[in-house]
Amino acid sequence: MPSLKDLKTRIQSVKNTRKITKAMQMVAAAKLRRAQEAAEESRPYTKRFNTVMAGLAASAGGSDNAPALIKGTGSDQVQLLIVMTSERGLCGGFNSNIAKQARLKAHELKAAGKTVKILTVGKKGRDALNRDLGDCFIGHVDLSAVKRLGYVNAQDIARDVLARFDAGEFDVATIFFAEFVNVVTQIPTAQQIIPASYEGGEVEGVSAGYDYEPSEEAILADLLPRGVATQIFSALLENGASEQGARMSAMDNATRNAGEMIDQLTIEFNRSRQAVITNELIEIISGAEAL
Repeated sequence: MPSLKDLKTRIQSVKNTRKITKAMQMVAAAKLRRAQEAAEESRPYTKRFNTVMAGLAASAGGSDNAPALIKGTGSDQVQLLIVMTSERGLCGGFNSNIAKQARLKAHELKAAGKTVKILTVGKKGRDALNRDLGDCFIGHVDLSAVKRLGYVNAQDIARDVLARFDAGEFDVATIFFAEFVNVVTQIPTAQQIIPASYEGGEVEGVSAGYDYEPSEEAILADLLPRGVATQIFSALLENGASEQGARMSAMDNATRNAGEMIDQLTIEFNRSRQAVITNELIEIISGAEAL
């Protein structure tokens, strides 16, 4: 049975931990608001951009002059998985869920005889996949020094990916990230970005009411690289909001658990102290009776 001193020390330790988790919860809540606004504000632009690109792709995708980014290389043998996670932990299952989805996809592709290459964005994803898929790593993007994500960060990643595609290093590229829904729900998502896959081009009549100058192929050649950067930027923003939401939820749970543990330890401390006092009284009474 722990001594009173041990229990008192443990109670104080848990109280200190609760202060830290509560502070982290408040910081995550403050960051979440900005990250959520950024993610939600980017969605209309991304949706409209994809709609316009879908219309262009529908018109020019089958042409012999269609850009390689939309028609592909004619093969899907070499697959590039771009795994986006956070640089820091303490955010519940956020990182592990993304890494799990990427791992399942990688093993599925390998079982089908495909060659898998992995580009990690964020330290936690690299750490999670390193043990069983470390031989597939071809690069890593460190964003630990970035205080606030911007389009320039997505452009840097897009340039690297496009340079690898132009060099013939892979045939298909897929990004893995978490789509933000709310504080308690973040959905692990896989999205193919090369060859570009756009849907919904006829929903708003985008392709039906416009003539393009120059040709659709020329416009696509200019817009497709931007489209890759836009999709990466949208994924980064969704990930940023999801990370803060997951961290806020995880730290709230940790704070609650610490409070429950403090209550349990306090009860145990009081019972132990009462037992000590009772034993001392018994010894005093026994000694008085002996006299």
